[in-house]
Amino acid sequence: MTTMLDTLLDAIPAEQIQTTRGDLSTEINAPVVEASHDVQPGGLFVARAGGSSDGHAFIADAIEAGAAAIIGEADLTDLPVPYIRVKDAQQTLGHLAAAYYGFPSRQLVIVGVTGTDGKTTTCHLLHSILQRQLGFRVGYISTLSADFGGDAAPTGLHVTTPGAPQVQEYLARMVEAGLTHCILEMTSHGLAQGRLNGVDIDVAVLTNVTHEHLDFHGSWERYRDAKARMFHMLAGSHRKPNARKTAVINADDPSADYFAAITADQVFTYGIANQSDFRAKAIRHRPAATVFEVSGQRIEMKLPGDFNIANALAALCAARTLGVGWDTIRAGIAAVPIIPGRMELIDEGQDFLAMVDFAHTPNALRRALEAGRQMLPPDKRLIAVFGSAGLRDVAKRRLMAETAADLADLTVLTAEDPRTESLDEILEMMAAGCIARGSVEGEAFVRVPDRGQAIFYACQQAQAGDLVMACGKGHEQSMCFGETEYPWDDRAAMRAALRGAPLATLPTAGKGAHAPG
Repeated sequence: MTTMLDTLLDAIPAEQIQTTRGDLSTEINAPVVEASHDVQPGGLFVARAGGSSDGHAFIADAIEAGAAAIIGEADLTDLPVPYIRVKDAQQTLGHLAAAYYGFPSRQLVIVGVTGTDGKTTTCHLLHSILQRQLGFRVGYISTLSADFGGDAAPTGLHVTTPGAPQVQEYLARMVEAGLTHCILEMTSHGLAQGRLNGVDIDVAVLTNVTHEHLDFHGSWERYRDAKARMFHMLAGSHRKPNARKTAVINADDPSADYFAAITADQVFTYGIANQSDFRAKAIRHRPAATVFEVSGQRIEMKLPGDFNIANALAALCAARTLGVGWDTIRAGIAAVPIIPGRMELIDEGQDFLAMVDFAHTPNALRRALEAGRQMLPPDKRLIAVFGSAGLRDVAKRRLMAETAADLADLTVLTAEDPRTESLDEILEMMAAGCIARGSVEGEAFVRVPDRGQAIFYACQQAQAGDLVMACGKGHEQSMCFGETEYPWDDRAAMRAALRGAPLATLPTAGKGAHAPG
């Protein structure tokens, strides 16, 4: 793919460009990248300050690798290739990558999905619906993987929204494969960091906004505003022929009015508790299925819990705005199996229920435990195993512990990506949350630092008919201690525990991290 440097520069907001040096008609015939080791001869290197390093320090490496031009924020005058100084290199990256790939999102119908909880499940439900619609060929980019119409790729360990160049490359692959639609999961980090700049959105879907990522955003309001960027992108996006920019909003979320006020051609709402365009009624939770009615239609799905009803409502509402009929919607929702790591039952022949869920926020944990309660007879126990990540939102540690103390019969506090923080100190903060709710340590809650041992301990405590839920990791395939990612899978850990031994792949295994008793 070949273009000119000045053509790429036309794609970024004019106020971003501070100075230009060199020949702006230089040919760019390799991708726009943000890592010097990704530079190909003839490509464009964008130097930006990252969390642990500054891309400006690698400009010489990029030029040696064949970069045809450089974009950065520093005032540089002596480079042997064209150099464009911008105000915020990170925010320009997506626009530049979109231009290099020929603005692929303009050739697709893009459905963006954001929210604190339920994004991935909503994406998968919507994908299942749309791929059944005649004339639609649908791809998606979620936290689990990217699908290009039968050709899939994982999106990595601990990855939410991929980097801006990767997003645009994925979209270009979808266009090349003849796809018509793409469902794109949009995280608050990805939106705030501009990884989704250059994406032209047609439908914006909000699941909810609750307490999360305040370590990064600084306040709840800034976190909410980062989510709102997706809705503002509706107004700023390229308008496709005969297309209407549509907002789909959860009427049960406290911020519903805030998002509904952002400019869109049309706004549709969904919900359970509040009046909305698509409201679930006659809800029934059965052992093998969840059933509800909406707009006079009976919907049945395999996914459990009221929170998954909300996810299904979000998906069907978006589908209806795209002209999909009810028969296709019913079939699409009914066909979705349990999403990997989302309320996923693990069966090794035990006489109690065992489940793994990705819930890692206070609201998600509450909804998961409430759904667990709906599966249990009144006289059976709910045992919850979870932790709280290091170097992340500190306030949620206590909130999650308080939630478990309110809803679980036994809480097992353990590791969840402690990173460079003290695991003991994290657990101490969580224990304080349990105690604040009147829980007694050794009775209603325990601390088991090693996660493999914690899940094993929970299974050992379970009696016939009980439910053990390991929350927080879900589908993830690693856990971070220090700066090292160690192999880890909660589902494998649960299977090992049910077979009679704790999974021992973490550095805490066998180092005194033993369960009580």
